[in-house]
Amino acid sequence: MTRPALGTIDHPLTHDPKKQDPMNPSLTDIPAPASDAMTSRQNRNLEMQLMPEALARAHMQQRLYEAEHERRAHRLLSARRLQRRAERASLRARRALALAVMQ
Repeated sequence: MTRPALGTIDHPLTHDPKKQDPMNPSLTDIPAPASDAMTSRQNRNLEMQLMPEALARAHMQQRLYEAEHERRAHRLLSARRLQRRAERASLRARRALALAVMQ
């Protein structure tokens, strides 16, 4: 009897998060460690395996921060542009009113 192929971090068996295995198994699922050296080696291996994922997560957070910063800068520039346009329209209206009053 063959076991179904388990997914990997890069190629999960399913993309539905509810159907995926949890990333952090519960303490009852982890077998008792053989020794402290073995435990530290396993932890190090697990950390090494999860490093690309953590790096990708940090990279995505940085990209999201940069995108939000760009959006804020764009909104500020457009607000300043609209403010200058409104000030020019106000000056034109004041001039037109002054001309109408003087005639």
